[in-house]
Amino acid sequence: MHVVIVGGGNTGSYLARILLEGQHSVRVIEERANVLEKLRKELPAEVVLAGDGSAPSTLEQADIRKAHVLAAVTGDDETNLVISSLARFEFNVPRIIGRVNNPKNHWLFTQEMGVDVALNQADVLAHLVAEEMSLGDMMTLLKLKRGEYSLVEEKVFPTAIAANMALKDIKFPEECTIVAIIRHHQLIIPRGNTVLEALDEVLALVHHQRLSEFASLLSPPYPVERK
Repeated sequence: MHVVIVGGGNTGSYLARILLEGQHSVRVIEERANVLEKLRKELPAEVVLAGDGSAPSTLEQADIRKAHVLAAVTGDDETNLVISSLARFEFNVPRIIGRVNNPKNHWLFTQEMGVDVALNQADVLAHLVAEEMSLGDMMTLLKLKRGEYSLVEEKVFPTAIAANMALKDIKFPEECTIVAIIRHHQLIIPRGNTVLEALDEVLALVHHQRLSEFASLLSPPYPVERK
């Protein structure tokens, strides 16, 4: 897979390293001299391209017509939108990822502007913090379908509603599927007659609107007093 990354800051350089480790073809476009100097020390010479990522000629040098994905991850939202639109409507890149620096601009990063996936780092962090505060020990492992669903891990509290119950007898919320159970470091494939035991670690795929409802089945039925 050929990926063009516009913006060689911390986000762009880290992404490039991950993709290179995965044996993908990568080009990183950057125009700031000090950042270029740092990139050339961290990445192979053929990966780094000096130039303006919003210029068609620079994108052509990065083999944009062969790209499967373009990631516009500069520190400027307007620049990222221009690059995204250019990549989609001029060069027909199949997948466009745009970084949102200012959460107030998130509404602009739409498919009509050429963006398939908008990475709003502030919004992601805020929601993760909110989830940690409201969902007890639940851990979000992965978000799917633009955050609509989450793969989560939750431990069964000894006095939870679902403790010592068979899965078939538990009224799980809609749009919630138990994927696996980890018990004493062993992975259990769940069946209807599988009984949840205290301290089991339950992995589930849950719609974001059902997370609190799901957590309430495995968490203490009342607030735990902290000492």
